Amino acid sequence: MSFANLPIIVEDELFLYPFMITPIFLSDEKNIKALDMAINESSAVMVVCSKLAHSGERDFESIYEYGVIGNVMRRVAMPDGRVKILFQGLSRGKITQPISSDPLIAQIQSVGLEEFESSKIEAGLNVLKESVKSLSLLNHFFPPDLLRAIDDSNEASRVCDLVCSALHLKKDIAYGFFTQLNLEQKILDIIEYLNAQIETNKLQKEIKSKVSSKLDRANKEYFLKEQLKEIQRELGMDLDKEAQITQYRNKLEAGRKFMSDDAYKEIEKNISKLSKMHTDSAESSMTSSYLDWALDMPFGKFSTKKLTVKDVQKELDSDHFGLEKPKSRIVEYFGLKELLHSRGLEDNKGAILCFVGPPGIGKTSLANSISNALKRELVRIALGGLEDVNELRGHRRTYIGAMPGRIVQGLIEAKSMNPVVVLDEIDKIARSYKGDPTAVLLEILDPEQNSKFRDYYLNFHIDLSKIIFIATANDASAIPAPLRDRMEFIWLNSYTPQEKFEIAKRYLWPNELKKHGLKSSEVAIKKDALNLLISDYTRESGVRNLRHRIADILRKSALEILSEQTKKISITTKNLENYLDKKVFEITVISGKNEIGIANGLAWTAVGGDVLKIEALKIKGKGAMQITGQLGDVMKESATIAFSLVKSLIDKGEICIPKNLIQKDKDGIDMAVYDSYDLHIHVPEGATPKDGPSAGITMTTVIASILSDTPIYSDIAMTGEITLSGKVLPIGGLKEKLIAAYKAGVKKAIIPLKNYDRDLKDIPQQVRDNMEIIGVEDITEVLKVALVK
Repeated sequence: MSFANLPIIVEDELFLYPFMITPIFLSDEKNIKALDMAINESSAVMVVCSKLAHSGERDFESIYEYGVIGNVMRRVAMPDGRVKILFQGLSRGKITQPISSDPLIAQIQSVGLEEFESSKIEAGLNVLKESVKSLSLLNHFFPPDLLRAIDDSNEASRVCDLVCSALHLKKDIAYGFFTQLNLEQKILDIIEYLNAQIETNKLQKEIKSKVSSKLDRANKEYFLKEQLKEIQRELGMDLDKEAQITQYRNKLEAGRKFMSDDAYKEIEKNISKLSKMHTDSAESSMTSSYLDWALDMPFGKFSTKKLTVKDVQKELDSDHFGLEKPKSRIVEYFGLKELLHSRGLEDNKGAILCFVGPPGIGKTSLANSISNALKRELVRIALGGLEDVNELRGHRRTYIGAMPGRIVQGLIEAKSMNPVVVLDEIDKIARSYKGDPTAVLLEILDPEQNSKFRDYYLNFHIDLSKIIFIATANDASAIPAPLRDRMEFIWLNSYTPQEKFEIAKRYLWPNELKKHGLKSSEVAIKKDALNLLISDYTRESGVRNLRHRIADILRKSALEILSEQTKKISITTKNLENYLDKKVFEITVISGKNEIGIANGLAWTAVGGDVLKIEALKIKGKGAMQITGQLGDVMKESATIAFSLVKSLIDKGEICIPKNLIQKDKDGIDMAVYDSYDLHIHVPEGATPKDGPSAGITMTTVIASILSDTPIYSDIAMTGEITLSGKVLPIGGLKEKLIAAYKAGVKKAIIPLKNYDRDLKDIPQQVRDNMEIIGVEDITEVLKVALVK
């Protein structure tokens, strides 16, 4: 390979090959200087191509390092000041060392192909020629003369260059083929490119044949529409597009003082774009849709009713029976807002309220009451199962069917910038490949950020700081930790039977009568029947199913009135079952018999509390213990702790063992009772998974009872976690558990002393009046109360 210092001419449009004799037009000073130098010194010149996006630039950073070395055969000055040359390419060259930048001069190395096997090249060349012939049948890349030249040539390198020059390749693709010095690989690359072009052309041909008739019809419709528009112009009729543009501009100017600068600029830009588009274009439809959404935003529109705590308190008391603590906390929240407003202070950094409780307890209903009290629109956004982040933030307008996010749609629907927005089921939000909606909620619920929330569809900032956000959830632990930090939780617990009765009497029954077009003089329900309906036909923490059962009764009553012309229907305990389906499995009332190895535990479930029977059986054996009932790991550990604790109490003599249970070993020595028997502990309803530590004292009591042959009082129920040292630790869900105990007819409830001191005030008075609640802090206290002496 030889080296030489040569001037360089840069070409922006053409990509040259060694075999070509090509006219080149030069207009810039550096190229003309390089040409003059080559002619004056009778030297060769190298022509290189400028890189993509660098057309017109004449420096070494802007040009490719490979080019064509050749001679200038002729030079002609043009009338417009340009210079035309006839250039003959001779060989490939590579810039190895820049020498001068004005004109461009560099050390050039002549580049040849790598060694190759003739047999492989010959086979590849034949395939290449076949591909060229196939492509030539589908388009007009290859003139007949060029096809003959390719077919007649056996020089593979020249054929490759001929094919590349005819394909009108983009500069980067042409340069890739040009710099490939492995001839075998170069042939394969070009064949692959040709095959791709063949498939593309076949597909295009097929599509064209399918749509040709449709295009003819579309063209006809287009010309008819154009003629119609021309007729409208001649008649002086206003065209739809001009009227639409004018309407958009009027709306924009009317709301200008209320919107931010970036909102005004974005909308104005799209109106200008629409005015230049053809009415029938797809982009025109998309832009019109965008402007409809953007100009429907309620810029500057707010609910003007003065915030007063009295209104909030009145509305909550009117709509909800019970729920004293949640209502009190809501009133405190809005009391602070009223105080700040009265003193002229900004309130945009308040906590986000989150109502947490079982289904049907009234979480969404509380939000409705707040909305009514403040005279603000209520926007409900269901987050259950939401996994696409764009559902909240909006889709970018490049996508077909793009829309704003649900927050923006809610504001447009509410026609106000300060509605009450309920984020329903925030604990059931999902995460997928489409993004994490939690990340958007962090911005929406953060008072420091939500004043400049950007919707991807609208593409401008929106102030969400005036919105009152209220979230609802069934399980607070399922909410991601960063979101929990932004919210203040208000817990809604289960209703007592008496509270359900009052709610049904005051709200559900009258509302359902009105909904079904009935009057109280036509259908009435007795007090005992309503209590039976609550106790035997529903099992829930809230009152949603109770509403459904009342609706069932009234539907059948309406049919009865229509068919039998009955004037008045009275629902009693005797005929209640005629209007409802089967009874549900409610909490079983405890038996009146004291039994050995059977105790009443208290459990929390998603639909409220429950009384959980725990049974134990002893069989002659060697001290093994078996646990059944589909229990979780924590509950199994509680059973193991309970067994070890009972063994310790027996060894200390704190649990007395009857002599008839004591067995002797082979040496005649008394054996510990727990080594003489195998225990089987079972928690019934084996199909239901159970877990948690709160059955600890119940399991301890059951094991102590079965090993000492001592009955357990049947009217006692208990809950509490146990430790190896016998300490009773606090538990959760106490209100639901004690309500369940009350329903089951329990006379005494044993609970941890810490729960007694902290939570007893939250227990309904009806429960406290009808049941003795005993606080304990050691297992010995439990056994003294629970075991029959």
